[in-house]
Amino acid sequence: MRYLTAPMVERRLSSGRWQVAHRGVYVAHSGPVGRQAYRWVAVLSTGAGRIAILGGLSALETLGFRGFRTDRIDVLVPARMTPASLPTGVRVHRTTILPSRDVHWQGRPPGTMPARSLIDAAQWSSSDRQAWAVIAAGFQQRLVCADDIRPVLARLPRARRHALIAEAITWSAGGVHSSAEADFLRLCRRAGLPEPRLQVVRRDSRGRQNYLDAYFEGHGLHIEIDGGQHTDVRQWWADMRRQNELWIPGDRVLRFPAWALRHHPADILTQLRAALAHPQRS
Repeated sequence: MRYLTAPMVERRLSSGRWQVAHRGVYVAHSGPVGRQAYRWVAVLSTGAGRIAILGGLSALETLGFRGFRTDRIDVLVPARMTPASLPTGVRVHRTTILPSRDVHWQGRPPGTMPARSLIDAAQWSSSDRQAWAVIAAGFQQRLVCADDIRPVLARLPRARRHALIAEAITWSAGGVHSSAEADFLRLCRRAGLPEPRLQVVRRDSRGRQNYLDAYFEGHGLHIEIDGGQHTDVRQWWADMRRQNELWIPGDRVLRFPAWALRHHPADILTQLRAALAHPQRS
C-alpha cells in the first residue's frame, strides 16, 4: 500500500473494517461489493497500472450499453501476460494489438473505446447471431458509426468472425438491425421482389411507439421475423396484441421464424408472392 504499512492493513482486515477481494486487492468497507467496485477488483487483480483494462461487454456497460447484461467481467491484457489467478466471474482475453487510441484511459476503470469494445464483444460472443446483434445494437444506441468502427476492424485482421462482423457493420450502417433482417432482404433481392422498408415506426392504440421488422408500402403488408425470444409467453402475447392492432385498420401481417429464412426460403417466397399479389384491403 502506498500510504499504509502492512501492519496497518492487517489491523483493518482482522477487525473486519476491510475485506480481501483478491490477493493484494482490498475493499475498504465491510459491506457488499457492488458491480462497479467489482470491475475495479477485476482490473486490479489481473494486472497493475496500465496493464489490464475492461473489454467487450464489460467496457460497453460502463458506457451505458443496453440489452446484453452479463454477470461475467471481461478484462483485456497484453499477450505476453498470463495472470496466475483470477477473481470469480472474471475472464481474461490476451491481445497483441491494442493501440492507445483504442483505450479510454479516463474510464473508471479504464476500458476499450466503443468501437473496439463492440468488435471484441462480437468476437467473444457465444454465437454468430449474438455477435451480429451486438454490432447492430451499437449502431442503434448511437455508440458508433461506420467510420468509427471500420478502421478498428481493419487493425484486427485475425479477429474471430471477422467477415461476419464486417458484414454486420455494413448492414447495420444501412439500418438493418439483425442478421435475420439481412437474410430477409437478401431473399427479396434474389427473388426480384420489391424491397421493404425496415424498422418502420408505428404507434399503437395507447400511443406507444413500436418498431416493425419490415413493411411493403403500397401493399399494406408487414413482415415480422420471430427469433428465440418468442418462446417466452409474455413476449408471445405482446407480439400477438401488436399484430391484432395492425390487422384492425386493414394491414396484413406475415410472420416467419428466423431459422426458416435460411432453411426454408422457398416456402417463405411462396407466401410472400401470394401476399404481394393479393390487393390490399381498404
